[in-house]
Amino acid sequence: METNPKNGFDMNRREILKSFALVLAGGLVINNVPGIAGAIVFGKKKGEQRQDIDPLKGIEENSDNKPDIVAIRNGEPDEMFRKGIEEFGGMKAFIKPGQKVIIKPNASFDSAPEYSANTNPILVGEIVRQALAAGASEVSVFDHTLNDWRSSYKNSGIEDAVRKAGGRMLPANEENLYEKISNHKAKRLKETALFKPLLDADVIINVPVLKNHGGAKMTCAIKNLMGYIWDRRYLHSNDLNQCIAELPLYIKPTLTIVDAYRVMLSNGPRGTGLSDVELIKYQLISPDMVALDSIAAQIMKYNLDEVSYIKIAEDLGFGTSDIKKLNIKRIDV
Repeated sequence: METNPKNGFDMNRREILKSFALVLAGGLVINNVPGIAGAIVFGKKKGEQRQDIDPLKGIEENSDNKPDIVAIRNGEPDEMFRKGIEEFGGMKAFIKPGQKVIIKPNASFDSAPEYSANTNPILVGEIVRQALAAGASEVSVFDHTLNDWRSSYKNSGIEDAVRKAGGRMLPANEENLYEKISNHKAKRLKETALFKPLLDADVIINVPVLKNHGGAKMTCAIKNLMGYIWDRRYLHSNDLNQCIAELPLYIKPTLTIVDAYRVMLSNGPRGTGLSDVELIKYQLISPDMVALDSIAAQIMKYNLDEVSYIKIAEDLGFGTSDIKKLNIKRIDV
């Protein structure tokens, strides 16, 4: 045994390296390393999955009826979607042969998939494949991006995934691609400009990524509709939460699939790095955006009153936040 002449610790090189290896393997208390006795190292290994996710705990399933919501966990994005959509009878329950389908993921940022600023491209590609297999005549994908649309589509991985699956990407970066529409039922958002191809679509599929949002606290199902319109700045300066809740007055998707595979828990909507993201491996499928956002808030560990547009949207008749009233199917892959 070699003795360190400077501090008297009896520890050889092999033992020191072994101790550091254990530290790197997970959060450990270090009592036997010279110079840092008693220090605590916190944190998960890169890519380690958060294990405490069960927002539907205690809710009974009714397996005799068609589900209102399907919740899937612990699988890969495409695998979870395939298993989840089967509980509704497959994509044929939502898409008839010859129909035009538009899919709206979050593709707003020039950011790689692992940062979770955008919807997981593997999931988007699988939805395109399933839509075409159900008989869709064409499947188009778009987002009104915040960063340069070409870079966002490419670096998010969504463009490549969509094209390989047989779909097409639509640019949505020019004002002339939008049509003004008004709605007298709105309190704040009395007029907006909607992406024109939506007006000709037979089926609209909303595919948000769940994440933290600095302005609205959380972005998920309902808030993803902001990418369907041209002037988002108006919403931010005219009661953001009320305007978000009124978006379904203009466009109500046929189906929403929530991507919670990797979730940005802080510094959203863009994030500052991988430290903002946790691997959760969760997915939700339902036509009810209010219910989906209510469950999503639980995943984020937010109270419903912290995400105020959910209750406003419920009051407007766009769904229910009382998920105990719904038939929920849970799948553990």
